Amino acid sequence: MLRFILKRLALGLSVALTVSLATFLMLNLAADPAAMVAGEDATQEAIEQIRVQYGFDRPLYVRFFEWFGSILVGDFGDSYYWKKPVFDLLIERAPVTITLALGALSVTVLVGLPLGVLAALKPNGWLDRFALSFGTAAQAVPNFWLGLILIILLGVMFPIFPVSGDSTWKHFILPCFVLGTSAVPQVLRLTRTGMIEVLGSDYIRTARAKGFRSSQILFRHALRNALLPVVSVLAIQLGYKLGGSVITETIFALNGLGRLAYESILGADIPTVQMLVFFFALVFIVLTVLGDILNAWLDPRMRVE
Repeated sequence: MLRFILKRLALGLSVALTVSLATFLMLNLAADPAAMVAGEDATQEAIEQIRVQYGFDRPLYVRFFEWFGSILVGDFGDSYYWKKPVFDLLIERAPVTITLALGALSVTVLVGLPLGVLAALKPNGWLDRFALSFGTAAQAVPNFWLGLILIILLGVMFPIFPVSGDSTWKHFILPCFVLGTSAVPQVLRLTRTGMIEVLGSDYIRTARAKGFRSSQILFRHALRNALLPVVSVLAIQLGYKLGGSVITETIFALNGLGRLAYESILGADIPTVQMLVFFFALVFIVLTVLGDILNAWLDPRMRVE
C-alpha cells in the first residue's frame, strides 16, 4: 500500500509541475502581459514603462523560476487589480467556494446515489426509466440556463430564496442545487451499472439462498462493491466544483474564488489569474490522488500493477 501511495504522490507532483509551467507559459505567451495590464487605450510609452515596472522585460525562464520559487515559500505575489497580496485574496474568498462545493457535492450524492440504487433494483421498470430520463435531462441543461430559470421562478415570481450574495445559508441553496445537479447523471449511471453487475454475481445469489434479508444484501454486501468507481468520480467532481464554479458564482453573485477569477480576468490581473489556475489544478490533482488511494484501500486488487 505504501508503494502504491508513493507512486501516486510522485505522479501527482509531476503533473503539478507540468501544470505550473503550462499555466505560466499560457498567460505570458498568449499575449503581451504589459499591454494587458496597461489596457486597450494605453500608449506604447506607457506599455514600455509597465514592462519595466513589473519586470516583464526579463527573460521568461527567470520570471518562471522566480514565480515558482515564491510559491514554494508561500509568497503568491501581489494583485495588480486589488492592490493586496494574492494569498490574502485566496484566504478571504475560499470559504464561500468551499461551502458551495461541499453543498453541491451533497446534492449530487443525495440525488444520484438513491436514484442509481432504485433504478438497479428494477432494471427497465418505470423507476429505472424515470431515473435515466432525469439523468439525461440534468446532463442536457446548462448550468447558467438552470440558474437563470431558478432565479426567475424562486427568486422573482415566487420569492422563496435569495438569489444574490452569500451572507446566509439560504443564499447557497439555489447555487448548490445548480452546481450539484450537473454531476448527478454520472453518479446515477455508475451506481446503477455497478449495482446491476453486483446484484447478478454469484456471492449475492449465495447470500439470498442462505436466507439473508434483502436490506442486508443490499447495504452490507452489494453497495460497498458497487460504489468503488463512484468514489473516484466523487473525488474528481469535488475538484471540479471547487475549480469550476466560475459561472455559478457569477450568476448568483457569490464572492468566492470562481468570481474572483472572473473579475481578475476582466481586470488583467495576471498574478491572481496565474495563481488561481494553478491552485484549482492543484486541488484537482490532490483530490484525484486521494480518490485513487481510497479506491486502493477499498479494493486491494488496484494496488497490483
